[in-house]
Amino acid sequence: MRWLMSLGERTRPDAPTYAEDPAPDQARALALVDDFAHLFTVLKQWRQQYGEELTAFAVQVQADDIENLPAELIEQWEWEGDVVRMDTERGGYVKVSDYREVPVRPGISARTAAGLPVWTTAP
Repeated sequence: MRWLMSLGERTRPDAPTYAEDPAPDQARALALVDDFAHLFTVLKQWRQQYGEELTAFAVQVQADDIENLPAELIEQWEWEGDVVRMDTERGGYVKVSDYREVPVRPGISARTAAGLPVWTTAP
């Protein structure tokens, strides 16, 4: 198993922590690494490229090549692609939110009405 991470899209200036999780075939940036710790190195590089504060989503996958990801992985991304959220913050910090074993709770939405995968908390 490897870790696949996609760069999230912060599309709502009125909600700075809101981030959409695009499917791998639509993401601006993807990374496929052997170890979770390597994701932090990728985040550091993405910060230099895309800005200080960003959001990424990661999931464990069975894939050997980022250029030829399995079609079923892309199709199922909406339901399985956002299990670990990583938010970079000022000062070089990274906030990791691991949702792998969290049951669905009221007040947390993993999908928008349009089916886009996001993590936002209700006020």
